[in-house]
Amino acid sequence: MNKVIFSVLLLVFACFGLQAQNQFPSQIWHKGNIFLADGQTVSGLVKYDLDNNVVQLQTETVTTFTASNVSNFEIYDETYGGIRKFYSLPYALNGDYEVPIFFEVLTQGENIALLCREYIATDNRGMNNWGPMAMNPFWGQPSPIGYRLAFNYYFFKNGRLERYSLKKKDLFTMLPGYDNEINLFMRKNRLEHDKRGDLLRITAYYNELKN
Repeated sequence: MNKVIFSVLLLVFACFGLQAQNQFPSQIWHKGNIFLADGQTVSGLVKYDLDNNVVQLQTETVTTFTASNVSNFEIYDETYGGIRKFYSLPYALNGDYEVPIFFEVLTQGENIALLCREYIATDNRGMNNWGPMAMNPFWGQPSPIGYRLAFNYYFFKNGRLERYSLKKKDLFTMLPGYDNEINLFMRKNRLEHDKRGDLLRITAYYNELKN
């Protein structure tokens, strides 16, 4: 009887572990800091929601801030490692009217920065990987069945944010002047034009070329 109870408990704990593993980053509380527009800094557990452009702080209570109240925030992603930084920037998501929204900064240099906005997309293929994230090529756990983590990418240059279409020809438009060097760098390192970690490396390399 005790063996049966023990087996059931193991199964329950395994299910809880699988559920936690299958959560997306925006569904988890992270240790972090929020830098407010008025100059204050608040720290605690942080959860972000890019769909609604809000960030929450959990201390004794939960406080919600909009992108209009925040200049930037940072989290430490304990599941995948590393500090991730998000900035509030004016952008016209729908139409011509610009409003502050959150962008994650993947890499930046003196000439250009690569930013992104993640979202949870329907995955018709079922189980899928989240793909390479940040500087860690192994960042990726199986997503919940039917969903996957996807990204829209943006380049910030000349004081403007431009959305990247994920077409290779447009990558060279976004990063002009070094087509041959970038092509060689991509081939040598087996980099793709539409993967998060690869785009980060390509953009960082472009900034080195410009310097």
